[in-house]
Amino acid sequence: MIRSFFFLVLLLIFAIAVRAQQLQSPNDQLIMSFVLQADGTPTYQLNYKGQAVIKPSKLGLHLKNDAKSLLDGFSITNTQTTSHDSSWEPVWGEEKIIRNHYNELAVTLTQNGTNRQLIIRFRLFDEGLGFRYEFPAQPNLVYFVIKEERTQFAMAGNHTAFWIAGDYDTQEYDYTTSKLTEIRGLMKSAIQPNASQTPFSDTGVQTALMMKTDAGLYINIHEAALINYSCMHLNLDDKNLVFESWLTPDALGDKGYMQAPTQSPWRTIMVSDDARTILASRITYNLNEPSKIEDTSWIKPTKYVGVWWEMITGKSSWAYTNEVPSVQLGKTDFTKVKPNGIHGANNANVKKFIDFAAQHGFDGVLVEGWNIGWEDWFGNSKDYVFDFVTPYPDFNVTELRDYAKAKGVKLIMHHETSGSTRNYERHLDKAFQFMKANNYDAVKTGYVGSILPKGFYHYDQWTNNHYQHVVEKAAEYKIMVNAHEAVRPTGIARTWPNMIGNESARGTEFQAFGGSKPNHVTILPFTRLIGGPMDYTPGVFEMDISKINPNNNSHVNSTLVNQLALYVTMYSPLQMAADLPENYNRFLDAFQFIKDVALDWDVSKYLEAEPGQYLTIARKAKGKSSWFVGNVNGETPRTSTIAFDFLDATKTYIATIYADAKDAHYKINPQAYTIRKVVVTNKSKLTQLSAAGGGYAISIVEATKEKIKGLKKL
Repeated sequence: MIRSFFFLVLLLIFAIAVRAQQLQSPNDQLIMSFVLQADGTPTYQLNYKGQAVIKPSKLGLHLKNDAKSLLDGFSITNTQTTSHDSSWEPVWGEEKIIRNHYNELAVTLTQNGTNRQLIIRFRLFDEGLGFRYEFPAQPNLVYFVIKEERTQFAMAGNHTAFWIAGDYDTQEYDYTTSKLTEIRGLMKSAIQPNASQTPFSDTGVQTALMMKTDAGLYINIHEAALINYSCMHLNLDDKNLVFESWLTPDALGDKGYMQAPTQSPWRTIMVSDDARTILASRITYNLNEPSKIEDTSWIKPTKYVGVWWEMITGKSSWAYTNEVPSVQLGKTDFTKVKPNGIHGANNANVKKFIDFAAQHGFDGVLVEGWNIGWEDWFGNSKDYVFDFVTPYPDFNVTELRDYAKAKGVKLIMHHETSGSTRNYERHLDKAFQFMKANNYDAVKTGYVGSILPKGFYHYDQWTNNHYQHVVEKAAEYKIMVNAHEAVRPTGIARTWPNMIGNESARGTEFQAFGGSKPNHVTILPFTRLIGGPMDYTPGVFEMDISKINPNNNSHVNSTLVNQLALYVTMYSPLQMAADLPENYNRFLDAFQFIKDVALDWDVSKYLEAEPGQYLTIARKAKGKSSWFVGNVNGETPRTSTIAFDFLDATKTYIATIYADAKDAHYKINPQAYTIRKVVVTNKSKLTQLSAAGGGYAISIVEATKEKIKGLKKL
């Protein structure tokens, strides 16, 4: 009797062990537990330093037209644990070396009745968790359609969230800060007037989603390696505080067409009691594959100006004429129509920008509106608008190519697709050949408007595959890509480092469309930039847009110094000085920082951080001894205090500090700033005012005794 009892206890312990697995992070502060429920439903939970981050949450996928989905009825048939610790060197980045250190658990599940296998792979880093679904080759699961992914993220409390509305077509929203239970009530007011698609749910939000708990934990939910799959949104059950994945549908409402062997993107959860850890995490990149480009010598960080802001503000136009109601490619003779007189991409204007770039050491000049088709697109949204090789009569490709080359400047191509992905693909090879023949090695792509074919969205599987195709095709031609209006990045730039920039969020252009919240740039590094760099197009010095275009009463909600700091806080290997040359010429002393600031970094130090409030980052220029510091501040004036202990203890430096003046304010006095030079060492400390919507920027260079004469020591 006693033996039988102990035997049953042992069987029970064994059964529980088979159904439950644990994984610890390398530093033991994070613990992930995987458990099969009694009905064979896979679940996981995540704890940080003994605090619940993710409560027990279900995993699985709902299949279309299938009697048995991949949701329950599973048994664990194999588990495998491994550890990994290596380092790799990015082509460009926020640091020279990235460490990839994690513990891994791969759980093989076999479904009763169907004999289908599903592997759920977990990787636990010191700062968070990544997991994905893997579908091995098998006879009972070859082709299948995902109706919905049912990944849950059960929150442990009513956290404060920094969110934008779920939208299948745009991320160009200002962020709303609220409790999770307040999202439903605020959703209607959070939807932008220009939203191209009504959010799928009153509680649907986009990733990367940043949250803060009442206990002071910072949590970030996102995805990595979004390849051949639909972009993930999150739908909140606000009664139970459970987020569930919601994939972007295609024209038929399907979420994904799959063929085994294959896998989903990684779902990521970052967590720390220090907001700076979230910014420093490289989980998103580490969950992507190494570079597939063997020779990356042609991929170069780029600082550029461009014929762009004048069109955004309405001073000039993309279109050449107002008279052509419908463009017939190859048939419309633009030399016989009347120019509108405000076309920006004309020879004289482009040469002005080339001269300015050459004078101040910029690498490139972007020119938008150079090619025919804009009249038809603005008027009719046709499927066949642009051919990407035919210029307007006032844009001489050969002349401008040679002029730029003589000045040591590269022109940057612009391909606005008007959302017509099929049209772009049919012209892609010819367009890239045209670029190479005319000395262009970088392209800014655009996808403004609804996606064509009709019924598809910017973030569905089919359109995501288009973006990926463009990046891979560009790599064949050694062309760098800066994609606007494309899907938000998920670390794919590690695998395809020619993807040197993306927009995929509310950028500087919206400052000319009515403005953005002054704390917008204190949130983006915790959200949009988690997946990769953003072409935010900073550097606007004239905040009153009516002084550029009297018919535009918008105001840039930022101080001038805040604009300087963005070159450090909004990381990108592609940085634009967005304003007009005449505005920079008015403030050449401040413009010097934009000229000096580096694009690529050896080291990044996150000195202060609080999402929605402030951010201070110091970065060391790659291969050099110089450092740059940027601080951006939200709505409330604040005194920032930082130490320079990141500097070499054996060296002395000169710091040029660009700061808000005492009376600076983003709305009423944005151009009030001071510039001072001081001597600093790694023992120095700085206490500096950051105005509302302001900040400061610091250039730090190694000094000799002769150079520091007469300067005060900080």
